[in-house]
Amino acid sequence: MRDGSPTSADQLAGTEGTDRRERRAVEMERAENFPVALRVLPRVVRVDLRAVYDVVRLIDDAGDEAVGDRTAQLEALSAELGDLWQDRPVHTAALVRLRPTVRARRLPEEPFQRLVAANLQDQRVVRYADHDELLAYCALSAAPIGRLVLAVFAVPADEALLAASDRVCAGLQLVEHWQDVAEDRRRGRVYLPQDAMAAAGVVEADLDAPTAGPALRELVLAETAAAAELLAAGSGLVRGLHGWARCAVTGYVAGGRASVDALRRSGGDVLAATPRPRRRDLLRHAAALSLPRGRR
Repeated sequence: MRDGSPTSADQLAGTEGTDRRERRAVEMERAENFPVALRVLPRVVRVDLRAVYDVVRLIDDAGDEAVGDRTAQLEALSAELGDLWQDRPVHTAALVRLRPTVRARRLPEEPFQRLVAANLQDQRVVRYADHDELLAYCALSAAPIGRLVLAVFAVPADEALLAASDRVCAGLQLVEHWQDVAEDRRRGRVYLPQDAMAAAGVVEADLDAPTAGPALRELVLAETAAAAELLAAGSGLVRGLHGWARCAVTGYVAGGRASVDALRRSGGDVLAATPRPRRRDLLRHAAALSLPRGRR
């Protein structure tokens, strides 16, 4: 995050017109981290989703990559988010770009602030005692993203749909953690619940090995199964949506299920290499989610 007066790049971002924002959408579609399934969406939707993703990434980078006092930078970002919703000037380029989306889609501030809270928690908490603690963290770090996506598509705030979205997002977050056990360990973080590690006979030193031992593999596969149960809520979520919202969420859920396949295919060895989903698995799950309920 940049502090202080706006740079010339920030000033330029503040004057972006509609044509320029649409040209950016074409560039963003080519970005490696832009979900492939979303490239079929109308351009105006892609632009707004990218504006949201850019701020989510900004918050995560402040919590994970920033040099210096990350807590102070996150708190400054939280204050600037408040300025945005109070219709006061903002200087960070991603927030400047988000403003038209906030206005057009009537996005709430609260999910973004919960993401900041999750990253502030990351500065203090690097271990989780049990699944309850981990799921409470997912409620801060993952559920808000799903709610923002639904807000972009103007999905009514149906409690059953929101609950299903929260479960899916928790499942997606956990799958990502199990894929990234080695990377998180290098960052000094362990998301595998401490009680589950103890029950499996896994100690933290096991996470430093070049390959996962039998106990760690078994633990990862068990945690993957628990994440898959959360992702099972995706079927009901997809059925409750229509149009482009259904298309987008199908892509997210299919991606999560394909990642579960990758973890299972690895046999739980998440240290030798990071398990990555195969495109054909993603397409298979997307097709299954698109079938009528009785034919899945």
